[in-house]
Amino acid sequence: MSENRPRSGQAETDSTVRTRDDYAVTTRGVTVTVRSFFLADQSSPDNNRFVWAYRVRIENRGSETVRLLRRTWQITDARGRTQHVHGPGVVGEQPVLGPGQSFEYTSGTPLDTPSGFMVGAYHMVIPGSGEKFDVAVPPFSLDSPHQSSRVH
Repeated sequence: MSENRPRSGQAETDSTVRTRDDYAVTTRGVTVTVRSFFLADQSSPDNNRFVWAYRVRIENRGSETVRLLRRTWQITDARGRTQHVHGPGVVGEQPVLGPGQSFEYTSGTPLDTPSGFMVGAYHMVIPGSGEKFDVAVPPFSLDSPHQSSRVH
């Protein structure tokens, strides 16, 4: 398992990139990289319970300090049902990232289908000016070995 670091030569533009199982997007100099992992030991396919962990790296490549205030997630299962999740910070924290700094965390989500996907946004502020902006979290797949074929 490799660390979630943007690959060398990766575009610095506001675009979504998938390198193997890494998904990354840069918004206003803040790069978010995500990798998901199916957790077989916490899943119970016979009971329609499928669990994933996802590792997120938020890297400030810009010139101003930023603070993550809130998160918004859309979690969609294989039947097209979408859950909307909103909350303060991530994993109980509202990290402040100076230029060149990064923050990593791991979280997870269960579904009752063997695949799905997630997408989201981090709602940020520049502490010095109070300017607020959103940083995109790239869409990423939640795939398990229990699905009949890969759909994401």
